[in-house]
Amino acid sequence: MRRRQSSLLGLLTVLLLAACAAGGDVTRPVPQRFVPAPQPAHRLVVMLPGRGDDRDSLARRGIAQLIQRQWPDADVILTGLTMPFYRQGHAVRRLRDEVIVPARARRYEQVWLAGISLGGMGALMYDRAYPGEIDGLLLISPYLGDKSIYREIQAAGGLSRWQPGPVQAFTPETYQRELWRYLQDWSGQPDRTRSVWLAYGNRERFRDRIALLAGQLPPGHAFELAGLHDWTLWKPAARILLQHAAAASTTPAEGAR
Repeated sequence: MRRRQSSLLGLLTVLLLAACAAGGDVTRPVPQRFVPAPQPAHRLVVMLPGRGDDRDSLARRGIAQLIQRQWPDADVILTGLTMPFYRQGHAVRRLRDEVIVPARARRYEQVWLAGISLGGMGALMYDRAYPGEIDGLLLISPYLGDKSIYREIQAAGGLSRWQPGPVQAFTPETYQRELWRYLQDWSGQPDRTRSVWLAYGNRERFRDRIALLAGQLPPGHAFELAGLHDWTLWKPAARILLQHAAAASTTPAEGAR
């Protein structure tokens, strides 16, 4: 009996360690990797990974160097804000407390959030929770909820006619509806959407929901590219967004800090 209990305990320990290694240990600080700008830094880009990535895989993909080739005045922070942090329910607050607020002590003129897939949703959740704190969003194939919420919006005649119902607390059961309620309001917030940039693939499984978000942005801020929901799309998508965002504003935004 004792041997069986020991074997079970060992198995549970192995599974726990594997889960932490694959997704991140929420009992520890959000993993970060700081990549300094090759020029004097005037802005910061905080990168949020997709579900299949973490801080280290972002580094291996060279996404920080890609950002800095387009924005050489940008420090980059690669984060490991992975799925376990979202499941914990405190991902956005921890991103603010452990990453954004300490970084602002360097007094950047602009702070941008960039996110891929799950990270794109995380960037939107942050902007919803802390409006006005982030100067710009770079959204690459953002995850925006299940097919059911999209069908509900379409059945209502589109996002402008959709009635989301009473406001609810942001929980695992309500986050999709509340996220789309927040995005619905963007149609009347030109100050917010002028610094939001979006790219996605024409053959990815979330295309219909992302295209709905694209309709909330100013002309020229959303790009549908050839590709699937993977890195063969995401790296060129990041390059395009950075190029267009830089061309749209060569000086700090009015609200920049």
